[in-house]
Amino acid sequence: MILSWPRSKNIACRTKITGPVRVKRAGPRHLEGRGMAVASEVHEDGSLFSKLDRMLVVLERFLALLSGIAAFSLMFLAAWSVSSRTFFGAPLLGYVDLIEMLMPLIAIMGVAYVQRGGGHVRMDILIGRLGGRALWAVELITVMLIFILMLALLWGSWSHFDRSFDFAKPLWSRDSTIDISLPIWPSKLIVPVAFFVLSIRLALQIWGYGRAFALNLERPPGVPVKLSVNEQAKAEAHSLGGRD
Repeated sequence: MILSWPRSKNIACRTKITGPVRVKRAGPRHLEGRGMAVASEVHEDGSLFSKLDRMLVVLERFLALLSGIAAFSLMFLAAWSVSSRTFFGAPLLGYVDLIEMLMPLIAIMGVAYVQRGGGHVRMDILIGRLGGRALWAVELITVMLIFILMLALLWGSWSHFDRSFDFAKPLWSRDSTIDISLPIWPSKLIVPVAFFVLSIRLALQIWGYGRAFALNLERPPGVPVKLSVNEQAKAEAHSLGGRD
């Protein structure tokens, strides 16, 4: 009996993995893009609002690409620093300073792109049970609160950049990094730029959710719409198999 019990358990586990329950149990991936299973999607149509959404997403994808390039550069710098220390006895000069400069680009630049696809971490236990105008009203209020917060953060981050930038100073900077004296204002400028793009995205979503609430739309364009379990399963199967 001791030998047969784990065997039966393994069989049960294989049944759960290979059976139709596997797709339902798989956690949704909150990512927006091609070739990925998604928990929400953004619809498009020929309206002016949808055209503005498509124009803005081009900029958001470019900023997200810059963020990804910065993350790759950070891994390259880490490998370079470790290799230099191991083989030549001297780490990369200014390694910590370069990390300090790249961190805002990695952490902040793609925030608007993720907001467009509804990919930020959120608790949807209550929202997931709503539908119709009730759902759009809750989404509208939530996005409006985020928009107000982002305006305050945009003002504060711009003031933080302004204290660091000065045309009369060398390299236009009032402060610099400790090791190799890089000007800090470029990394400080990244934050208000990213927050400004996010504020535009939030303003569009306020318009979109307000439009959905007024017209009682089922699948409004320009805002993330949560997929059903069956739609998530189809999207995941399509991303894994390349076909429906």
